[in-house]
Amino acid sequence: MESRIALIGIIVDDDASIEKMNLILHQFAQYIIGRMGVPYTKKNIAIISIALDAPGDVISSLSGKLGMLPGVSTKTVYSKMDYNEAGGSS
Repeated sequence: MESRIALIGIIVDDDASIEKMNLILHQFAQYIIGRMGVPYTKKNIAIISIALDAPGDVISSLSGKLGMLPGVSTKTVYSKMDYNEAGGSS
């Protein structure tokens, strides 16, 4: 299956969902390139970015599972480049 590079942006405004979110992310750990989390204590939210290299259906599944959690919003952005060609991007 063709691999895609994507970024899932996550905003968490319900601390009760953080443990479930981390369990879901752990299930997809093999596809995660990196993760950055920024607590924004002034607004009592967490802002998280997840960089992925995975098939499109895996990315959609992860984003969907995260977005179904109470107090969790997600948005996914896909790279336009075809990184499956020999040599990567040009």
